[in-house]
Amino acid sequence: MRLGLRVKVNEDQYICTVNIGSHTGTLKYLFRRSTVREQRPAARIIIADDHLLFADACKSLLEPEFSVVAVVTDGRQLADAVGQFKPDIIILDIYMPGLNGLDAGEQIKQKIPRIKLVFLTMTSAADVAAEAFRRGASGYVLKQSTGEELRLAVRKVNRGESYLSPLIAKETVSSLLNNGQRLSEQKRITKRQTEILQLLAQGLSMKQVASEIHVKPGTVAFHKYRMMETLNISTNAELLGYAIKHQMISP
Repeated sequence: MRLGLRVKVNEDQYICTVNIGSHTGTLKYLFRRSTVREQRPAARIIIADDHLLFADACKSLLEPEFSVVAVVTDGRQLADAVGQFKPDIIILDIYMPGLNGLDAGEQIKQKIPRIKLVFLTMTSAADVAAEAFRRGASGYVLKQSTGEELRLAVRKVNRGESYLSPLIAKETVSSLLNNGQRLSEQKRITKRQTEILQLLAQGLSMKQVASEIHVKPGTVAFHKYRMMETLNISTNAELLGYAIKHQMISP
């Protein structure tokens, strides 16, 4: 009697073929390979949006696939949360009190380049999307998108890819990025002046702004009038218009 044995190893099993005389039999799954699959920890996410109900809904949508470690409502809270929770991804709106999302995201990327930014916003303008990518965004999703689209965007960004909502013309954004044009003027105001302008545009008085950023009212006045001089602006209404045009506050 002739006895033959052949073993084929697949990815997750052994297949054993036995020949006994003229009879052949195949034993599958008889020997199961012991595999230990390495479980990667879920990506850590911070959500920054001043509409708390919307932010909480996003948190529920993303968990448990991702680990939402914090929800904050303005740019300053976001900066503090980044240091405390060490996220992999930040999902943030553009319009937020204290410090807008574009400036907050840019500052975070400069300090911690590994963090990925996904902007989740109502703004579908291609020039704003281009500015977001120019400042370090990996993803740009519109709030009118589906929950599944947001999850898809976060998955892609987590894998090191980029994502742009299909509701925005990709060619237009690419053209704007290639041109290298920024939303802001060539004579850019300083970061401190930008912060002051945003607070003033939100309706705070110079005294309230001074209290908010811990400086004297005279310092706020100095920066305000230097801004107006730099931008060739002569009225508060023009200053407000500049803030709206450059996405510092919502219109």
